[in-house]
Amino acid sequence: MHNIKCVGLLTSGGDAPAMNAAIRAVTRTAIYNGMEVKGIMRGYKGLISGEIVPFRTQNVSNIIQQGGTILKTARSSEFETVEGRKIAYDNMQKEGIDALVVIGGDGSLTGARVFAAEYDIPIVGLPGTIDNDLFGTDTTIGYDTALNTIMQAVDKIRDTASSHERLFFIEVMGRNAGFLALNGAIATGCEAAIIPEIATEVDQLAELIQNGFRKSKNSSIVLVAESEITGGALGLADRVKKEYPEYDVRVTILGHIQRGGSPTASDRILASRMGEAAINALLEGQRNVMIGIDDEELVYVPFSKAIRKDKPINRDLLNTVKILSI
Repeated sequence: MHNIKCVGLLTSGGDAPAMNAAIRAVTRTAIYNGMEVKGIMRGYKGLISGEIVPFRTQNVSNIIQQGGTILKTARSSEFETVEGRKIAYDNMQKEGIDALVVIGGDGSLTGARVFAAEYDIPIVGLPGTIDNDLFGTDTTIGYDTALNTIMQAVDKIRDTASSHERLFFIEVMGRNAGFLALNGAIATGCEAAIIPEIATEVDQLAELIQNGFRKSKNSSIVLVAESEITGGALGLADRVKKEYPEYDVRVTILGHIQRGGSPTASDRILASRMGEAAINALLEGQRNVMIGIDDEELVYVPFSKAIRKDKPINRDLLNTVKILSI
């Protein structure tokens, strides 16, 4: 793809730790290979409004350790329209942008896929989401940091939980994916993880109660994925109050704390490798692919697979939680 002289770079959707590390890697790898880089502010919204600025190596100095995204991010309902995407394309042409690198989750990559199909634009995606729900990659940028944030928060909650004989429901992010809840439960020694992937198969709350979750412990902590499928921590707490009034229940919703903070070493390395790979993919003539990682090897995953296929959980880990909670 020797025609690519200028690469546009944007972050879209929910922010995730190490997005800045990815921005840094994309920018510097492009410059190393003789390309111009244009930073697009506020995702697809900025592409439509023309908030596009030249990026040089100095623009990405001293950001690898920062959470959030220096490019900012925003939702854009206008980009979902044919008219909005036409404006975005015209702005790309005006700025001389030949290809795009999009950092974000399934919604961001869905937008990239539609845009690329309409205008035959080379686009490479990076999986930037704490939910870890994109198919074709073992992990996503920001997931490890969010998992560590959950671990630190639950450790603190356990200090106070151990002083009371209570059942604590702690809600974590993940939408319709239970990766944060399941692996967070193992990392923090929780009694259970209630996740959407098996919510329609078993009544996880009833199973938890019937299995005698209290046993000899003076407190019990359960991680709950925020999904509507699980009912969330508040919904489960209401059920306990109605169906099992003998238990004293408390709820903590961790919320957006999970998206913030300085990224872990693992996330910084992953984002750096993926950012470099995005430019290499364009140089190789790849288009409409997401950079993934499979058994420590970087891979190219077509957008259609990354966003259309459900990423399976490791069901063996459910048994691990159960065994280790005795």
